[in-house]
Amino acid sequence: MASSVTGNYLPKGCAVFTTMPDILFIPELIIGGLVWILVASTNLLSVTANPQAWVMSVSVFCFVFTTIWLLIFLFGCNKGGMWPGLDTAYHAIAALFYLSAAVIQAFLTIGLQALSSTNEYKLNVAAVVMAFVATLLYVIHTVLSALRWKTS
Repeated sequence: MASSVTGNYLPKGCAVFTTMPDILFIPELIIGGLVWILVASTNLLSVTANPQAWVMSVSVFCFVFTTIWLLIFLFGCNKGGMWPGLDTAYHAIAALFYLSAAVIQAFLTIGLQALSSTNEYKLNVAAVVMAFVATLLYVIHTVLSALRWKTS
């Protein structure tokens, strides 16, 4: 039995701001930007390999590509049958990246607790919390995008 796709269920234009999971683009950008700002405002002891570089790379990568992804949806360039799968794949990769970055940031925050000032520690804790919130947002977006992909 062959299945036919009766239409493209991805929103275009301003409908992006009224449909789930696409409404999650805005909190993903805000929380991702906060991770980026919080990690950038902390100091790390001079070490040969800086593990926070991965956290920064993930936050910048996801911020830039989520912005591009949002613009693709806003301008209606998401036509065709491959877009629901690409949407699911991108958000799954972003969720995995953010999970790894959040774990690394948490490990560093615990390790540097005794060595950093109170304000520095609070910034690191806030970065950990925001990284896990970003992970959760991307996971929710992935699940809802996969459900939409399945029904399209």
